[in-house]
Amino acid sequence: MAMGSLSDSDDDFNPEINTTPLVDVMLVLLIIFIITIPVMNHAVKIDLPKASSQPDQVKPESINLSIDATGNVFWNEEKIDSSELGARIAVAAQKQPQPELHLRAERTTQYEKVAQVMAAAQSGGLAKIGFVTDPEKK
Repeated sequence: MAMGSLSDSDDDFNPEINTTPLVDVMLVLLIIFIITIPVMNHAVKIDLPKASSQPDQVKPESINLSIDATGNVFWNEEKIDSSELGARIAVAAQKQPQPELHLRAERTTQYEKVAQVMAAAQSGGLAKIGFVTDPEKK
């Protein structure tokens, strides 16, 4: 029988890691994951109703008010005079939702006429006034 003594030199010391328990643990974990992952992904499919809520917004109409170079006013391409303009603005201001006034003036229109139309719209009660411009055509 060979027995080691204290006087023997241990030059043949072989440090090896025993990997068998590590492999056993990894195989057990692999089996656990293989079993549990399909269970986690398993779900009951239910057809749920889909609800959509869109606000019912009524888009306000727009009034196209044009002023030509001579100062004539056109309400949706219908020529009107200044007294009729005030009456139409007052009627339009009473509508719900209030319409938008799109003001278009020619390039050579005097600013005084544009200012008069804007003042009539403000005094008539129209709150939304937009200016429409045509890009310069070359």
